[in-house]
Amino acid sequence: MKFFKLSLAAAAATVALGGAAMAQEVSLSYNVGIASDYVFRGVSQTQEDPQVFGGVDLGYGIGYAGVWASNVDFGTSDPSVEVDLYAGIKPTVGDVALDFGVLYYGYVEDKNGLPGKFSYTELKAAASKPFGKLTLGVAGYWSPEFPGNGGEASYVEINGALPVAEKFTVSGAVGYQTVDTDGYFAGIGTDYTTWNLGVGYALTDKLGVDVRYWNTDEKDYGDIYGQRIAVSLKAAF
Repeated sequence: MKFFKLSLAAAAATVALGGAAMAQEVSLSYNVGIASDYVFRGVSQTQEDPQVFGGVDLGYGIGYAGVWASNVDFGTSDPSVEVDLYAGIKPTVGDVALDFGVLYYGYVEDKNGLPGKFSYTELKAAASKPFGKLTLGVAGYWSPEFPGNGGEASYVEINGALPVAEKFTVSGAVGYQTVDTDGYFAGIGTDYTTWNLGVGYALTDKLGVDVRYWNTDEKDYGDIYGQRIAVSLKAAF
């Protein structure tokens, strides 16, 4: 919210200097989509059922903020809706694109599916660099308290994307999630590796489809951690 207020203040100052300049710096975009499964870091968030999602993003200079929502199903009566809030900056150093931000994963009617809340906050630091047509990236996330009073948690990832033909892009990632074994997770192994590989196809300038294979090396928590192929259709405008 503080970031949003600062963005509005900056926008108001720009209006005073000239409306044309503001129009060049402020951007607002929307996205909406459906998927056969909501997979997050290799784990189904919908008990392998379909997903409907959408979001709004505000950009101003190198700064950004947004909100995103989706249905979820953790095998409990609540919650059934996830609403994420995020903000950050995306500076560049030469041809390296950086991303520093904060994300809040919020859940409607977040009650007692675990002995603690599902909702949590993460800090993000990421970087990507092009190598010809190939773009490689690294990202790290840290949370002071994972869902279920799980203690500190971190996630690190290496990812890449490569256009292979007109409108086709192949992309993938390998990541590692670790959670301190406190609270609900005491005595349970919660560290795992996840990987994905898929291909995206641009149906139009605003509509794209993605077919992606997901898997993890964690097999103790049921099918939601198992291998799967998820298909998604997303419109951005």
